[in-house]
Amino acid sequence: MKKSLLIKFLGDSPVFRIVDFLIENKGLDVTKKQIIDSANISRASLFKAWHQLEEQGIVLATRQFGKTKLYTLNSKNQLVKKLLELESILIGKALDNRRLIQIAH
Repeated sequence: MKKSLLIKFLGDSPVFRIVDFLIENKGLDVTKKQIIDSANISRASLFKAWHQLEEQGIVLATRQFGKTKLYTLNSKNQLVKKLLELESILIGKALDNRRLIQIAH
């Protein structure tokens, strides 16, 4: 699994993997199972971090069908806005570094 710029910068923890997955799928409704599989974390790690993510307002339940709940990134949350801003800055720096490397060669 290739690490995102956000994971490389913040560290590789289950919470950051979950947040990174939600950022990558911003605007989509996802299940906890999809998060577990795509973020490459254990079920126990998800449930250990989930309360904190809900408490901080990072995730929102969007709808439910049967017993399955769907969640999305709460892009109106101030903390999420800052994380999105950080990701944007990291991407900009990475692009600048690539340009510099290309110019040097």
